[in-house]
Amino acid sequence: MANERTETATKTPKAGRARTEAPVAPPAPAERRGETLSGIPLKPVYTAADRPADLEARLGEPGQFPYTRALFPEGYRTKLWTMRQFAGFGSAEDTNQRFHYLLGEGMTGLSTAFDMPTLMGYDADHPMSLGEVGREGVAISTLEDMEILFRGIPLDKVTTSMTINAPAIVLLAMYVAIGEKQGLKPSQLGGTIQADMLKEFIAQKEWICPPRPHVKICVDMIEWCAKHMPKWNSISISGYHIREAGATAAQELAFTLADGIGYVEECVKRGMDVDAFAPRLSFFWDVHNDFFEEIAKFRAARRLWATVMRDRFGAKNPRSWMLRTHAQTAGVSLTAQQPLNNVARVALQAMAAVLGGTQSLHTNSMDETLALPSEEAATVALRTQQILAHESGVANVVDPLAGSYFVESLTDTMESEALAIIRRIDEMGGIITAVERGYPQKEIADSAYRFQQQVEQGERFIVGVNRFAAEESEVTIPVLKIDMEIERRQIERVKAVRAKRDAAKHAAAVKALRDACMSDQNLVPFVLDAVKANATLGEISDVFREAYGVYREPAVF
Repeated sequence: MANERTETATKTPKAGRARTEAPVAPPAPAERRGETLSGIPLKPVYTAADRPADLEARLGEPGQFPYTRALFPEGYRTKLWTMRQFAGFGSAEDTNQRFHYLLGEGMTGLSTAFDMPTLMGYDADHPMSLGEVGREGVAISTLEDMEILFRGIPLDKVTTSMTINAPAIVLLAMYVAIGEKQGLKPSQLGGTIQADMLKEFIAQKEWICPPRPHVKICVDMIEWCAKHMPKWNSISISGYHIREAGATAAQELAFTLADGIGYVEECVKRGMDVDAFAPRLSFFWDVHNDFFEEIAKFRAARRLWATVMRDRFGAKNPRSWMLRTHAQTAGVSLTAQQPLNNVARVALQAMAAVLGGTQSLHTNSMDETLALPSEEAATVALRTQQILAHESGVANVVDPLAGSYFVESLTDTMESEALAIIRRIDEMGGIITAVERGYPQKEIADSAYRFQQQVEQGERFIVGVNRFAAEESEVTIPVLKIDMEIERRQIERVKAVRAKRDAAKHAAAVKALRDACMSDQNLVPFVLDAVKANATLGEISDVFREAYGVYREPAVF
């Protein structure tokens, strides 16, 4: 979810658009029709001979192991997927207003985007934050900001997703603290915090300290939430950013599940019972343009994870076998050229996610390659989900593509390709070691380079970019602009919080956190105390920098 606004576009729109399209040159070489978007070879036709002999066992019934068809017996007939729109821009007041608007329009779950300083663990008044405050998401530096962000929203009545990783423990503590101010116990709060640091080192590159201490903090959160927040997903293991960085669908599947395996291994090493925490692990997937490849990816992911959890980790609770999924349409597929075309792309991707069986879905807005979503564009994106849910009929039958010669063959291929990558990671000593050696990073970089070559050579068509392009002279849709005054006001608010807080209480809480970092203690209670003492996000992140060091990524070629 964070930084979902990447784009394929290679040309910034100019002013105006010609009424006539530029002539289309014949492709040279021909478009790659004999393979999926990720390069999996395709036959021109599939028959019963392409289905595995043990198909029924590999499928199972919906709601039963190995969950290939669906996690629940009746799919969306009894409960639709949660409809989310990624919302976050400017100040906490601005985003709070957008939250209320979207909830009023029928959104069923909040999904929060944070600005770059927040994502990197800096306060609004830090020199590194200059010019970035509120630009990419909402600016949150203090507990007061968090209170304003959720003002008027009863936290026991909504589920909240927060796309934050490096300082995720701080935002979790802030959410618990404002819940307590609403009279709610942590056990009453439902939602998800992303917190997936392994994919940060693999793809998104937003970190504070080196991989191993960051993973330790992730495990602290998983452990604490398992004990105190049974309705909360303490981590959202994210393939989205891996795919956005250029991975193929099979690489996204493999590296994401390998990350999940890594977190489970670390929790088990700590002595945790796998069934005590695994039911609250969640996953987050990209949904790209290749319709059937994406559906196959979701089906293979459920089957793989169920098998791993039951057979590799010995999980006994069926809920530990279930790969619960949030999905988001592919930001990297959107184009700045002819932005209205993005509505069609998003609708196609959203239908693939639904047919693939997601439990939660965010649809990108048409304007996200140009700016943060405008209110109108966000509404169109939400309406896309509502039309799918209530007009298309796709929610009426569980896994309607099951048994398709093509879909079943492609599901098996996705599974086998992902397993081969996971085995290689196991041979390296696990995903943390693989990340430290740069293996996933290099594989993704190579895939991204190959795809870009195909686009530039005309082997991959992108409508409006390298095919069916129009001469453009202006962007014809309104875009959201962030007033720089927001940064000034946010800096003033941070300084005001520091000036009025109890200095002794703050110093004691920060010292206790610093001391805890030097031990094996779970850090969540100490961060919670620091937040309640009005320590800022940046100050807490600085404690981690001091205790664990600042990470600099080694070059990988």
